[in-house]
Parts: sequence; structure tokens; C-alpha cells
Amino acid sequence: MKRLKIAITMGDPAGVGPEIIVKMFKKENLYDLADVFVIGDLFPMLSAQRRISSSISIKPIIKLNDMSCDKNVINLFDMKQLHLNDYTIGENRAKAGAASFEYIKKAIELAKAKKIDAIVTAPINKHSLHMAGIKFPGHTEILAKFTNTKKYAMMLMSGKLKVVLATIHTAIKNVPKELNIKDLTELMELTDRSLAKDFGIYGPITAVCGLNPHAGEAGAFGKEEIDIIAPAIKKVRARGIKVEGPFPADTIFHKVVNYKTHDAVIAMYHDQGLVPLKLLSFDTGVNVTLGLPIVRTSPDHGTAYDIAGTGKASESSILAAFHTAIEIAWNRKGKRIEKN
Repeated sequence: MKRLKIAITMGDPAGVGPEIIVKMFKKENLYDLADVFVIGDLFPMLSAQRRISSSISIKPIIKLNDMSCDKNVINLFDMKQLHLNDYTIGENRAKAGAASFEYIKKAIELAKAKKIDAIVTAPINKHSLHMAGIKFPGHTEILAKFTNTKKYAMMLMSGKLKVVLATIHTAIKNVPKELNIKDLTELMELTDRSLAKDFGIYGPITAVCGLNPHAGEAGAFGKEEIDIIAPAIKKVRARGIKVEGPFPADTIFHKVVNYKTHDAVIAMYHDQGLVPLKLLSFDTGVNVTLGLPIVRTSPDHGTAYDIAGTGKASESSILAAFHTAIEIAWNRKGKRIEKN
């Protein structure tokens, strides 16, 4: 079959994005799996390359057909957004935020035009975005906006666990207000479709967490399970979708990880789902945006300004994101291995 084309966006130039990308190419021959190129800027990529490995070289390209597949070459689609004094490693800058936004927009443009098969995004910095007047909370909302996607979700995953979030960056006090039967029903349906379409899982089974301790204990600790979560599950099950719960969050992750009782878990809020996932797979977690017409994955960490430029950042998570993007892209093309 035709080789995949994968774009990696460089992320915030002041963060660890450039160096973990260089480490990716040093660690593995990515060209064994796809035609790969980076969308970013020459100055930060060269700086990272010089710090990380003299055996890696940067090849600026103008057209995708100019790509090299030599093991030690990084193809760079140079967006020419930055000069050397426009960013400082480890610091927030408006120009750095604006540049990282342009890399994402270019990748989305190429994906929508079907010139690439997937996007892997290195971390961006929300504060730098906001300094540039770009008021998106993060990658997920940018991707949804520019692909005109109304129903989308964030999945964080590792080898043992897939977690989908009902609410994302929401204050704990506001989580109950954001939960409703309609949105939860749509999220369960989206999760089911994505497990089948993107991961080749035949007849997926999803577990749903309760919101309160012990899933509310029959209303003793809260009634969201009775009034919202259980009715949403019942509604989805009536449509033939395999969803179970609500389960107490302090036990369901143990069952899923150790006994493989379910293919994914829907968590009601950010830390409910991400604490167990990051405890298991802090260096290899992957963020997948469900519901998009294009494939997008990313490492499950931020710009890590505190260690940017030191060479300490691990490439494990972005490599896992790359391999996950490959898996999803092939599954969407029908080249899949069904998993029971």
C-alpha cells in the first residue's frame, strides 16, 4: 500500500518540542514506517540538533516531494516565523506562541487537503498562545475549530489503559454543572465508534466512572449517578452499544488494567482519569483527539520549560504518539488487525 505521510509540528520553540523531536529521529528510523517531516522553524531545530546529536542533520524542504528518507535526516518544512531573538528557551514569548499556532494551522491545512495522513503535535504553551492574542485553551480546541468538528473528545492512553474525559480543564466545583445526559450519551457513542474505527477493537466495551465516592453509594454521597450518569448509560445501551457503570473510580481502573474487563474508561473529570494513567505510564502516555476527520496524536506532557534546553526531556511519549498515529491512520484506511 501507499506509504503514509506524517507531519510532526514542532510545538513551542522555547519548550522541549525541538529536542524530543531530534531524539525521536536519533532513537528510531521513523522512515521505516512512513514519510515523515517536521513543520516548524529552522533556528530552534538547528539549536536542538546541535545540542542532542551531531549525527543528525536538518534538511529544509519547500515541497513534500523534496523529502529525504535517509535515517539521520530530519525533513523540515520551515515556516520562517522566528528570528533568533524572538524566543528564549524556557520563557514565555508572544512570538513563540504565535509561531506554534502557525505550525498547527499548516498541519491542519495539509491534512484537510489529504496531503498527509496524520499529525503528531509537540507541546505548545497556553500562556504564550494567550500572550499572542490566541485565546484557545489548547490543541484540542484549535483542531476542532479548524476542522469544523462539533463533537470531539480527549483520550489519554498507554499500553494498558485508555481514558476518555467527560470534562477537561474544568474547576472541580464546576464539574457537576457541566455533566448532562445529552453530552454523556454523545461521548459514550463517540468513544464506542472511535475504539472500533481507530483502534480496530471488535465490539468494544466501555466502563463509565461515577462522579462521587463509591459512585454515590445509592445517593448517599451525591445523586449525579442516579440523575445523569446511569440514565445516559441506559440510553446508550438501548442502542446496542456496550457501556457499563457507573463504577466507583477507586476500583474500576484496577479491574481494567489487571483483568482487561473493558477497552476504555470514561472519567468524569481531568484528575480522576489522568492520575491512574500517568501513574502507570508517565513517560509513554499519548493524547488522541477523538471525533476529528483527521488523525491527531501528541505526547501526554507539556513544554517542560524547567528542563527545556538541558537535553533531559524524554522522547518516549512523542515516539508512542507517532506509533499511535500510524496505527490509527492505517485503521482508518481499512488496513487493520481486529483486537478482541
